[in-house]
Order: sequence, then structure tokens, then C-alpha cells
Amino acid sequence: MKCLICLSLILLPLISVVEGNLGGWTPIKDLSDPNIQAVAKYAVEEHNKQITGNLVFVKILKGKEQVVAGKTYSLTIAAKNGGAGTKNYEAVVVETMRSHHFGLQSFKAL
Repeated sequence: MKCLICLSLILLPLISVVEGNLGGWTPIKDLSDPNIQAVAKYAVEEHNKQITGNLVFVKILKGKEQVVAGKTYSLTIAAKNGGAGTKNYEAVVVETMRSHHFGLQSFKAL
């Protein structure tokens, strides 16, 4: 009986990933999720490091995610640039599942 329980704990997450459109993009339903907020804030901070910028994260406007060998997030983010007001940006961030390490793939103004 213990072996069946262990096997179900291993297989159920795999089945849900396969049924959950592996490789396809799905909308992010809860943009206020702390992990999604962390991804968006990371994108702005990493962009600032790369270009020595001074953008300040405001909020996430919309987002989608893709499950492959980790997760790829495509987020539309509102950010302030000093006194110039708020602009929208598209950020693509990759998260590795084992280490939960983020990598900024792209960040561009819309």
C-alpha cells in the first residue's frame, strides 16, 4: 500500500503537467501571487543592472506562463522612470525549477 501512495505522489504532478498543456502558453490567473510578483520585480531590477537604469516597479498588467524544462513568464509590467511617468514594458523571464533561479530573456518598452 505504501508503494502505491509513493507512486501516486510521483505520477500525479507529472500527469497534471501533461494535461496542463505542456509547452503551451497559459494566462496567469493570479497576478498578485507572491512568486509572480517576485518574477516581475526581478525583471525590473535585472533590467536596471544591465543598462544602469532607474525603473521602479509599479504593477503587473497581464501575464502568461509556459511550462517546459522550467517556466517561462511573459509579463506586461508598468514601471516608473523617475519623473517621466509610468510606461509599460514586456519582460520575458525564465525560471529553472530545480534552483528557482531567474534569468531575464528580454525586456522592452511597449
